[in-house]
Amino acid sequence: MVARADAPSVSAGDRREVAMFAGAGYAAVEPDYLGLGLGPGHQPYLDPAAETSASVDMLRAAGAVAAREHRRLAPRVLLTGFSEGGQAAMALGRALQRGAVRHLRLGAVAPVSGPYDVLGAQVPASLSPSGPLDPKFAAFYLAYWVVSSNWFHPLYTSPRQVFRAPYATTVPGLEDGRHSDLQVLAALPASPLKLFTTAFLRQLEHPGGELLRLIRADDMTCTSWIPRVPVRLYAAHADTQVSYQNSVSCQRALRAHGRDVPLIDLGALDHFLSERAGLPPVLAWFEQLQPPAAGR
Repeated sequence: MVARADAPSVSAGDRREVAMFAGAGYAAVEPDYLGLGLGPGHQPYLDPAAETSASVDMLRAAGAVAAREHRRLAPRVLLTGFSEGGQAAMALGRALQRGAVRHLRLGAVAPVSGPYDVLGAQVPASLSPSGPLDPKFAAFYLAYWVVSSNWFHPLYTSPRQVFRAPYATTVPGLEDGRHSDLQVLAALPASPLKLFTTAFLRQLEHPGGELLRLIRADDMTCTSWIPRVPVRLYAAHADTQVSYQNSVSCQRALRAHGRDVPLIDLGALDHFLSERAGLPPVLAWFEQLQPPAAGR
């Protein structure tokens, strides 16, 4: 999400996922990412370290609230997330397994439709004229990632180095947290090829320097750890916003580390429908692994 007002803490309409898990009897929490909701600054979009920080803080806050309400939380944490949240779930799983939150331990991870392989899957699919992704949404996600990354890392000194005219003067202002996803989409061209300069498109296809470092940091959520808990990946092969190949790459990376993790194909569904189709079986799987304990 681009708009601050769409974050879970301030948007009642965006709490349906956490309400589903809470309604099943779990103590469920859903963090705002940094820079969203009422938080200061900008969102470092698709940044695993920032996603993990926000999630760890939310888990600590949940523990404080539970103690105040005289509730005892089970120590095992079950993680899921959709889209960017899929990447965030894997990143948080790695952190919890390494002891990031005292008294809590990782129980299972079940991400849905996450961008786990930006270099090998998401960017090539986004830039391919005949690829599987909707080019308008590809422009949307890449624009947000480039602008938000540049707030924290030196990708460019002038938007003209990255964006074609007239978008060099309009796109950075759209990513200010005050515009909705639909407003940003309406102001973008039909594809990344019409949004970015030829030179920057070449950098995206063959990244180096700071750009490559950032992409590699994005792509470590499936490659830099070996889960010691049950993991399932969910994705839809017809997704036109986040390439299904991301989940295939994640599965292969985990298999290369000795973990044979199932990838459940949710079918011929697009991106947001994959969330609706994926979360109910995730909940059912969690209930098999760790049934909620009522009244604790």
